[in-house]
Amino acid sequence: MDIKAGITTAFFLSLIGIALSLFLGIRSIQRGKKLVYFRLRQKLISNGWRLIFFGLGLIFIAIFLSQYGEPIIYTFYKPSPTPTLTPTITQTPTITLTPTITLTPTITETPSITETPIPSATPSLPMEVQFKFTSNVAPNPAVVFSPMVFSRDLDLKTYTPIDDGTLFEAPVQKIIASFSYDGMNAGAQWSVLWYRGEELISFETLEWVDNTGGYGYSELDSAVVSLLPGDYQVQIFVGFDWKTVGFFRIEGDMPTITPTPTASKIPTNTATRMPTLAPTATQTKSPTRTIAPSKTAAPTATMRPSLTPTITHTAWPTTTSEQ
Repeated sequence: MDIKAGITTAFFLSLIGIALSLFLGIRSIQRGKKLVYFRLRQKLISNGWRLIFFGLGLIFIAIFLSQYGEPIIYTFYKPSPTPTLTPTITQTPTITLTPTITLTPTITETPSITETPIPSATPSLPMEVQFKFTSNVAPNPAVVFSPMVFSRDLDLKTYTPIDDGTLFEAPVQKIIASFSYDGMNAGAQWSVLWYRGEELISFETLEWVDNTGGYGYSELDSAVVSLLPGDYQVQIFVGFDWKTVGFFRIEGDMPTITPTPTASKIPTNTATRMPTLAPTATQTKSPTRTIAPSKTAAPTATMRPSLTPTITHTAWPTTTSEQ
């Protein structure tokens, strides 16, 4: 180690000592002020001040070493000029030709794989949405919306997304876009637009009635709009000002839904029409004609055997009395 290196080492060691002394001194004073016992408190505070003064002394030593250290030592030890010949080795930087390897950054073209859509321009509200505006309240220009989180469901108590992500496998029942906001004012017009590719498939626009800050969400249900595979984006506007946009994708093949509606219509139609035939059962009133068997009263004609008393006339031939 030469003289210059030694002075430099001593200078940096003094800087480290300054930092440690000041830090430990301040900590000792702070701890002393928290103690209840007077002697211990005074001891810690006095130790802290000693360390601080020691650090201040090291500051003067560091300044002295940096300004006068080498000249004073060189008055006692004459520097030898021979070591100054070593800088001839600086010719070696001819090796700097190696940076030709920097051609490898051509690999940076790989970001072309990221097919996530990026808006090329600031989104704007379509006229069909502007025609739905009903508010006359100017929105707060300082309103802020967070990036949207997409999920299949949402816990409305904690606003925690359930099964969230940016890639979903078909079929999808619904997609919920949740977000946080701050600075909204009541009555301002806000709009949420859902796009599949470049096609606007759903939107809502209404006057703001919630709090000025908190959590919110927008929902797209397959019962309203078919969630077909593709790239989707959701845009939020406050007034005419665009605030945030989010992207997600649905992949996979959708099941063929067309056979199911025809199968469901057949049972419903037959089921409703069958009860209408039930009035034909009223024709069962015709059995009331069974009253006709009341003609069985005709067997009362069996009273004809009552003619048998005519047989009593057989008693007349008592011819024996005539003799």
